[in-house]
Amino acid sequence: MGIAFLGCCPLFFMLILYRSYCRLFLLVLTAACTTLPVHAQPLPTAFGQALQTAGIPLTALSLQVQNLDGGAPLLIHNAGKAMQPASIMKLVTTQAALELLGPDYRWVTHVYADGVQSGDTLQGDLIIKGSGDPRFAQEDLWRLLRRLRALGIRHISGSLILDRSLFQPVLQDATQFDGRDERPYNALPDALLLDAKAFNLHVIPDLANQRVQMTAEPLLAGLTVIPPQLSNGECGDWRKQLALVFEPRVLRFSGSYAASCGEQRFAIHAQNFSHADYFEAAFRQIWRELGGTLVGNLREGVVPASARDILQWQSVALSEQIRDINKFSNNVMARQLLLTMAAERGSIPASATAASSLVQSWLNANGVPAPELMLENGSGLSRNERISASTMARVLQRAWRSPTMPEFIASLPIAGIDGTMKKRVQALAVMGNAHIKTGSLADVASIAGYVTARSGRRLLVVCMVNHANAGATRASFDLLLQWIYENG
Repeated sequence: MGIAFLGCCPLFFMLILYRSYCRLFLLVLTAACTTLPVHAQPLPTAFGQALQTAGIPLTALSLQVQNLDGGAPLLIHNAGKAMQPASIMKLVTTQAALELLGPDYRWVTHVYADGVQSGDTLQGDLIIKGSGDPRFAQEDLWRLLRRLRALGIRHISGSLILDRSLFQPVLQDATQFDGRDERPYNALPDALLLDAKAFNLHVIPDLANQRVQMTAEPLLAGLTVIPPQLSNGECGDWRKQLALVFEPRVLRFSGSYAASCGEQRFAIHAQNFSHADYFEAAFRQIWRELGGTLVGNLREGVVPASARDILQWQSVALSEQIRDINKFSNNVMARQLLLTMAAERGSIPASATAASSLVQSWLNANGVPAPELMLENGSGLSRNERISASTMARVLQRAWRSPTMPEFIASLPIAGIDGTMKKRVQALAVMGNAHIKTGSLADVASIAGYVTARSGRRLLVVCMVNHANAGATRASFDLLLQWIYENG
């Protein structure tokens, strides 16, 4: 027996080695399949050529196109790869909010009085508690203060106290992302956000008096606007030529403005005001216009137990707010929405970390595992956020089958018609036949949404490019949408 066993040892060990090599081969093959570009069929010729013209290698592309009725993807390429999504990340945030908060969810801003009203005087403090309303605007504050006047209050002998405790303060410097702190998209979230903390400026050349008239809205108490000099010549890059200089409570334009530019309107982020100072300045301006007076100063704190709730302002519904978020890619509104979900689940003060964990749990609980997902602020204005095309496709599939599908679809830009897709695909047949969210950062371009094909079938599309030439992908994306329309 011993001699027989020894004789078969070489064969025995060869069998073991053979099985080991087989397992190793399978592991290498699996790894290769998950890392190499994969697609269900060759990429559309026109789309591929446009990518090549733009200098985009296929390794920088992630794509999934799928019939919403099911079945294998029509196109798939690197769909499992974690990519920077830019603003299409807002689709995850808004769909999570529709399910976790409900389409009729509304934010309620409360006004409290801590003191006694004697005649038309509040002998005490007025407290305003923020609810995180993403779209609380100057006109809303005006209506709220009109109601306060209707209660008979004209004079406030105490202070204005702002309760911003619902959200954890965001200490990020607005210049950290891209150095463009004056751009409205860099506004940071706040529990008592007003007008996205922005100024809308109206510029008018006054030829008769050889000067530039410039007005800011909203009007803020104590704000000074120093307009630029009027000049002749071509208009050119008029915004850059204005040479905006931020000073405390001053908007100074040290440059010039060409008369040939005519009237112009533009928005800037009021980065020289804190959230509290901006709100106070707007409050004082409106309150004074309504005939009111405020003796005390601004203070920040929480609502004391002795205060009584005297007024509330209710926002428009979530279903309406997400149209601003998705159609016009409003970053700070998306960030407000993400924090609101955490606050509603009891995580107060709400943080982006807690909100991100909540969204991840929501995905897992609903059969959308997303181990690659990195959600920093929910807006896509981030260099850290990541998602794969396959995960985004599953989110879109879930949204399509959800009871809130009409609200979600209505929030997306219609190709060639409105929102960030208004000036796209206007010469193509897909115009009016797709609801598409766009995304754009330096080195990132993306689209995601739905296409109704010529056949009547409905398909989802997710396409992301992470590359230095990503800004040149617009034509290729438009051709992809047209191909889906024709072949879906």
